[in-house]
Amino acid sequence: MSRKHISYSEFKIWNECPHKHKLTYIDGLAGFEGNHYTAFGTAIHSVCEQSLLNEDLDVASHFKEVFLEELKKLPEHVKSQITSKTVSDMRDQGLILAPLAIPALKEHFKDFEVSSVEEMLYEPIPEFDGKEFKFKGYIDLVVKTTDGKYHVIDWKTCSWGWNQKRKSDAMTTYQLTFYKYYFAKKHGIDPKNIETYFALLKRTAKSDNVEIFRVTSGERKTQNALNLLKKALHNISEGKHLKNKSSCETPFGMCEFWKTEHCQ
Repeated sequence: MSRKHISYSEFKIWNECPHKHKLTYIDGLAGFEGNHYTAFGTAIHSVCEQSLLNEDLDVASHFKEVFLEELKKLPEHVKSQITSKTVSDMRDQGLILAPLAIPALKEHFKDFEVSSVEEMLYEPIPEFDGKEFKFKGYIDLVVKTTDGKYHVIDWKTCSWGWNQKRKSDAMTTYQLTFYKYYFAKKHGIDPKNIETYFALLKRTAKSDNVEIFRVTSGERKTQNALNLLKKALHNISEGKHLKNKSSCETPFGMCEFWKTEHCQ
């Protein structure tokens, strides 16, 4: 295995289907190439990031500029399926949503200071038989409140929101479990002084367009996440890439490799 790091998104794909992981990360085949939803998400993320770095940012103009830039980057076969009405509707939704994120953050955490924006994690994974693999990730935002606690926040764009099942889903919340664990390792901070949150940025919600909710990760959950990560690295390094046929159909349609020459 030539790869020396793994990210949460890579880990998640391996958990869905080890064969899809092989095609994407080892064979280097193009899988999911983005769409108008990812373009929207990137634009809103950029607004959140830049608003914290520049208080004078024109959030509306910034959103429109980045959204259009991201749409232009999409492959032609993807762009051909996006209607002008879809783009117009999403632009209008973004213009409503863009100014709301940072005020909602301030309302939730009250008095805080920004610790980091888009902080990179590249930390050793000694749990994997002492081999030199690292966990790679980018934390959208870390703020520190007056009680000395650090709050790790990941922005998530969505349509109307998440139901309770999605909010408590282990694989979904493991992202923040890993972020908390490796952020603590990186800075030598007691995990008890770190809290984690998803901040939902709702594109089509009629109210409460920004929802910030806490995700807890105690010792047992953290250990479960690390054990599964160790299992993933073991199988990847051993060249075990079994197909998971139950994952061919996803919530967004069929897997992009389904019934292709790469996955009959």
